[in-house]
Amino acid sequence: MPPELPGDDLPASQQPDRPSAVALSYAAKNKAPIVVAKGYGEVADAIVQRARDSGLYVHASPDLVKLLMQVDLDVQIPPELYVAVAEVLAWLYQLDNDSIRNLDV
Repeated sequence: MPPELPGDDLPASQQPDRPSAVALSYAAKNKAPIVVAKGYGEVADAIVQRARDSGLYVHASPDLVKLLMQVDLDVQIPPELYVAVAEVLAWLYQLDNDSIRNLDV
C-alpha cells in the first residue's frame, strides 16, 4: 500500500483537486457492483493505467467518482448509486455490442 498523502483522511467532498479513480467489479452472484480499488493522485493514476493495461474501458465521470469514493473498499455500492452506475454499465454494454457488430460487417 502506498504511503498516505496529505488529505487522504479527508472526506471525498473535501479532497484537494487531484486525480481520483474508483474501480468496480460486478459478479452475477452479487446484488450490486463492489468497490475494489479507489484512490487519489498516484494511486488513481495507477488504477487507471492498470485498467487500460487490462483492456478495460475507463469512463471519466468526476461527479460519480466523488460519490463512489465515499464507499468503503470491498463493499457493494449503495442503492442510491444503482441508477447512475447502471447507466454507465448500459452505455458500456451498448458500446461493446456496437464494436462486435462492426467486426461482423
